Amino acid sequence: MKEKAVEYFKNGYSCSESVIKAAAEAGLCPSELLPLATAFSGGMASGCACGALTAAQMINGYNFGRENSCVNEALARQNAKEIVDEFKNRNKVTCCRVLSGGLEGAARKERCSKYVADACEIIEKLLKAKVDA
Repeated sequence: MKEKAVEYFKNGYSCSESVIKAAAEAGLCPSELLPLATAFSGGMASGCACGALTAAQMINGYNFGRENSCVNEALARQNAKEIVDEFKNRNKVTCCRVLSGGLEGAARKERCSKYVADACEIIEKLLKAKVDA
């Protein structure tokens, strides 16, 4: 999944869109989430929370959030913390502005490809662990 997401990211999709598109193709969420992901790129266009990280949270919510097939919003919140903690463990921060280092264009795409890959690895691992449990 991460390779596809990075490919989408490098070819015009935003960080959040790339994670969602690859996850949908992997069967982790519906493709209907893609338009939702657009608003989360670039730290919600403000440089706040990393878009790749927020996409992982959307996938978490889809799979474990309130009124879904698992009907376990407490698990969704527990997973949310695990996702953020692991992302911070890998990258120290979750702020898009800090992560991207103020870079633009190709330099930003190159730098942020790591965060797209990290978000994919984190959500895939979490979902596999919860489904296999």
